[in-house]
Amino acid sequence: MRSLALVLFALSLTVTGASAQNDANWPTKPIRVVVPFPAGSFADITTRILQQKLGPRLGQQLVIDNRSGASGNIGADVLAKSAPDGYNFGIATNSTHAVAKALNPNLPYDPIKDFALVSLIGDAPYVLITAPDLAANSVQELIALAKSKPGALNYASAGPASLAHLAGALFAQMSGTQITEVPYRSSAQSVLDTSEGRIEMQFGTMAPVLPHIRAGRVKALGVTSRKRAEVLPDVPTIDESGLPGYEASLWLAVVAPASTPPAIVARMARELKEVLGQSDMIEALKAQGIEAVASTPDELRARIERDIAKWRKLATETGITMQ
Repeated sequence: MRSLALVLFALSLTVTGASAQNDANWPTKPIRVVVPFPAGSFADITTRILQQKLGPRLGQQLVIDNRSGASGNIGADVLAKSAPDGYNFGIATNSTHAVAKALNPNLPYDPIKDFALVSLIGDAPYVLITAPDLAANSVQELIALAKSKPGALNYASAGPASLAHLAGALFAQMSGTQITEVPYRSSAQSVLDTSEGRIEMQFGTMAPVLPHIRAGRVKALGVTSRKRAEVLPDVPTIDESGLPGYEASLWLAVVAPASTPPAIVARMARELKEVLGQSDMIEALKAQGIEAVASTPDELRARIERDIAKWRKLATETGITMQ
């Protein structure tokens, strides 16, 4: 029996040593990055900006795998069920890791237990935009217009129970208005429809809407963060425009499947922190309306838990579900 125990102990040391050596040599092949939204989306553009810096630092190509659908939940589930071998990472957002958990009791993954949390990438507000000929030039005028036509104003979202949907629902709840959500498959189409007046308003992500704002094809009435966006310094926050306490900013983070080796997760976190601190990366993300923010896994976990509680409360009060 003692001999068997010694053999098993020796084997465990061999396996542990091999694993540690493999982790130290990581990465030795391309790394897949699952983006749970389509090509050209806000999350996709952000990931491709990171790809340019992060890949060379790691010495391997980052291969982006777009798995869109169900407000990002399909891609998140794909990542959760991927091999925890250090060659599968992905992008998490409020939609996939907070809103989904808050609204869907049958979510096929747990946003914390099924992932190794790596780091935040950054924060970005939505921009409340309207059709150019809509009879409202401020948040207060929009609220007055919505109150005069209950249910008549439509707003585009990225899908039912997406964060863009909840941003609109929170706006309606806090302003005492009735506005109607219209789900879209892509930001490009929803912004086009807003600019051409086929839909009245939208809580849009920065990257797709900035060119339209700057060209005057849509009106920007407010941003959804607590402070003004550096790329739109003249656009007030909704909080300062008569709805104190309003906030619905989007965050993005890097995660991996649960049980990914801690040494690999720590290495990825260190590289991300280094990249996100570089001035050219800060400026590149700022141009997309993102404030670069790295974090520890514990800080990311706290952010997720806080947002789950916030959106679950809204869902309970408004009756919003994943349907």
